Amino acid sequence: MKFYPRLIGLLGMLAAVPVLAGIPESPQQVQPLSVGVRAPIFAARTTQGALRTFEPDRYKKPTVVLFYRGGWCPYCNAQLSDLHLVEPKLRKSGFEIVFLSTDRPELLYASLKATHIHYTLLSDSHLEAARAFHIAYHVDDATLAKMREYGVDLEATTGTKQHELPVPSVFIIDTSGIIRFVYSNPDYKIRLGADALWAAAQPLAAVK
Repeated sequence: MKFYPRLIGLLGMLAAVPVLAGIPESPQQVQPLSVGVRAPIFAARTTQGALRTFEPDRYKKPTVVLFYRGGWCPYCNAQLSDLHLVEPKLRKSGFEIVFLSTDRPELLYASLKATHIHYTLLSDSHLEAARAFHIAYHVDDATLAKMREYGVDLEATTGTKQHELPVPSVFIIDTSGIIRFVYSNPDYKIRLGADALWAAAQPLAAVK
């Protein structure tokens, strides 16, 4: 079985919630919320700009919350294509799946390079949800310049000047609003695969 750094098992040891004084300056400094912690209230926007709010007391189904950088990211597109293999099984097993992107609402689907994507995508362009889960970090000037060389204008895709991204992460939250699984890797090239996500979800699959 492939080892995923910072992979926290479904019934892993409860860890203290990190208190962040501000947004970390690098992905390596990010400390995501841990297994056993109550999920935060967060909101994101639909393609029409409507706000959808998630509260820990109101989960009717176990929920997979997946943060990715944007449709401009080839690794995000590859992950979304891979998860296409498991997404129908998760929904059939009673899960809701929430995909959060930094792209502003009107770019959520238009920016994707992946084909056959029929997910419901939501915009976290101001990274409020990413901050709530403690996975947002500040993108430095050198990285911004490198991104522009590859044709990525973060201010244009997010519609903001805050220059932040999420560490690509996956959280599984149960119906009582408790986080039961976390995968968060500061190396954006390494993602949780479909098989690993399916395995992590199994203990909650019977919970409707």
